[in-house]
Amino acid sequence: MATFPEVAHRRNVSTETSYVSCTFVGNLILSQGGLFKNEEIDVPFEEEILRNPFTLKSWLRYIDHKLEKPLAQQIWIYERALKELPGSYKIWKRYLDLRMKHVEGLNPVRYEKEYQKVNNCFERALVLLHKMPSIWLEYCTFLMKQCIITKARRTFDRALRALPITQHPRIWEPYLKFARTVGGETAIRLYRRYLKLEPNHVEEYIDLLLSLERYDEAAKRLAQVVNNDNFQSLHGKSNYQLWMELCDLVCKHPNEIKSLKVEPIIRSGIRRFTDQVGRLWNSLASYYIKLGHFEKARDVYEEGIKTVMTVRDFSQIFDAYAEFEESVMSAKMEEASERVASGRNDPLADLEIDLRLARFEELMDRRPFLVNDVLLRQNPNNVHEWMKRVSLWKDNVEKVVETYSKAIQTINPKKAVGKLHELWIAFASFYEEGGSLDDARTIFEKATKVNYKNVNDLATLWCEYAEMELRHNNYQRALDIMARATTPPRNPNVNFRDESLSVQLRVFKSLTLWSFYVDLEESVGTVETTRIVYDRILELKIATPQIIINYANFLEENKYYEEGFKVYERGIELFNYPIAFEIWNTYLTKFIKRYGGSKLERARDLFEQALEKCPPKFAKPLYLMYGKLEEDYGLARHAMRIYDRATSAVSDEDRFEMFNFYIAKASANFGVTYTREIYEHAIEVLPDREAKEMGLKYAELERKLGEIDRARALYAHASQFCDPRIDPGFWQTWHDFEVKHGNEDTFKEMLRIKRSVQAQYNTENNTEINFISAQLPANQQVKQQAAPANPDEIAMDDDDL
Repeated sequence: MATFPEVAHRRNVSTETSYVSCTFVGNLILSQGGLFKNEEIDVPFEEEILRNPFTLKSWLRYIDHKLEKPLAQQIWIYERALKELPGSYKIWKRYLDLRMKHVEGLNPVRYEKEYQKVNNCFERALVLLHKMPSIWLEYCTFLMKQCIITKARRTFDRALRALPITQHPRIWEPYLKFARTVGGETAIRLYRRYLKLEPNHVEEYIDLLLSLERYDEAAKRLAQVVNNDNFQSLHGKSNYQLWMELCDLVCKHPNEIKSLKVEPIIRSGIRRFTDQVGRLWNSLASYYIKLGHFEKARDVYEEGIKTVMTVRDFSQIFDAYAEFEESVMSAKMEEASERVASGRNDPLADLEIDLRLARFEELMDRRPFLVNDVLLRQNPNNVHEWMKRVSLWKDNVEKVVETYSKAIQTINPKKAVGKLHELWIAFASFYEEGGSLDDARTIFEKATKVNYKNVNDLATLWCEYAEMELRHNNYQRALDIMARATTPPRNPNVNFRDESLSVQLRVFKSLTLWSFYVDLEESVGTVETTRIVYDRILELKIATPQIIINYANFLEENKYYEEGFKVYERGIELFNYPIAFEIWNTYLTKFIKRYGGSKLERARDLFEQALEKCPPKFAKPLYLMYGKLEEDYGLARHAMRIYDRATSAVSDEDRFEMFNFYIAKASANFGVTYTREIYEHAIEVLPDREAKEMGLKYAELERKLGEIDRARALYAHASQFCDPRIDPGFWQTWHDFEVKHGNEDTFKEMLRIKRSVQAQYNTENNTEINFISAQLPANQQVKQQAAPANPDEIAMDDDDL
């Protein structure tokens, strides 16, 4: 084992540290904390570092060996290692961590000397490790804990100067945290420096300024941000949100903002953000209110409510305006109460209160008009809002006339929302109710020259014009008005639905106009003039079936029967089925009622014409009417031929009913035997289900006539349409028939046919077996209920065979 003098001789180990001084005496180490012995276990490590003094691993093993030893011994090893390897980051890092851990939790003011020793260690480390950002960060953080502001700030600055630019973000993060902690001018200057490197972090700077109540500079910076179209907020804020923040800032602190012109800023926001106009106008007014400029604030409110385009913005401004006026009045009234309590009298102040009360009442009275103004600014072509504005003026004649006139001048007829003609009619009615009929006529005359969107609007206006004259008993003038309205243009061959043409050129084809005209002629005109109007409607080919019927009824009422029938015929030429069916129905009914059988051949020709192109769906009523005509005024056999034709001409849905009607009429007129051919024909042409019903009726007829064999043959024929498991009623009827009129052989034949039909249906409808099986219980119940009650009757079933 080497002795200490030998080691000292070889390495000249004698060191002084800022924390502890150590001197070797023999195998003892003398330190400020006292003596401690160099142990036997340390010898291998000493020998290793003697052999390899510049090997990092040797020193780290020795340091790890001393981890559990007193602090002085660990410091002694670290100091010796750093003397040999002064540029080792690992050793310095572990050494600094050890020294910081030693002072952790100690008060930096009370133990200032201990902290200073650690600071000296950091300074020694940074002599060679000034390019290591971790050392700088730990040192700066350590200084921040000591609250040594100036030294910490200068150390941060040294770190920024020493490190390359790529490492600066690591330094700026704690540096800005330090700045926010320190605050004041220091923080502001630090952030200004930082923004030169990272201008996108200006929002943090603005937040700092706001926290420091530096509102003027904060507003200035925020204004620069919102005017920079390329700025991207790191907090995800939109340009609109930044604008709102700027407006709120300048409005809340108007006295502190000196660098910006607030009103131009807010007005530019009003032009830019049209969906927040109400809020921005309120902000501008609030700015002037806080400055004490109440009249200017009132002007801003007035300008706002007269320029906004939405009811929502108007409501925001109006509510704020009303609240402002109310608060000012409350303040003035409190002052008046104080004056009364103190016995002072101020007439001017009392007059000001009265004026403010009058102003507030006038503001509240104006609200409906102001809302109407907003809606009209949104769409000046809104007829409903103009009508509403007229109603707001009530009995103010001058304003009503002014509003009507302004509405007429403003509204574009092709863009009008609502019924523009109703506005003209209301304007004319206003003069009419006021007793100025000539002015009302003037309004109507002007209204007829307006190019409305819809032809019916102009037609309605002409009708209202004529009705006004009727109300004043000017019948001839009303007829003249309608004659003018229905006068065709030079080229009458115009398309009523051609939107490219003005409504004045197309209105003469309006059915609304002609309907009113013809009603007017019927009421106050003559028969001839009314007929002329009806004929013109038919010539223009705008008549409806109702017009045809009305015209014919009118002629009938005035004893022009043949002329009325001609009208029906003209209507039939204009319309096809199904409309023609209604005209034919009315025409034929009226003709028969008028002439009965006196013009039978003509009536037959009319019926043949009606049935010539009649669809099967509408044929049944006409055939029944035709047959009734022949029955009443013609020959019965002719009626039977008509009914026979009807059975093949009507639709499938009506054929069965038509056969029943035909059979009933034939039986009544010619006897039941005459109906056999009809029954046979019906069974041939009707569907299976209806053929079965017809067969049962035919068999019942033959049974009543005593033709048992014929009836049995009919049952046998109808059985092919009846599945025994689905239609047990038919087989029960046949069963009862055989019981009453048959014998054992005929009964067996019936059962054989029944099995044959069942087998046939099983083969053809194999896919429906499940459905049939589900119905079997119900069929059995029906059979049991239909069993003969008389035990003496013959009751044979399949089991009897």
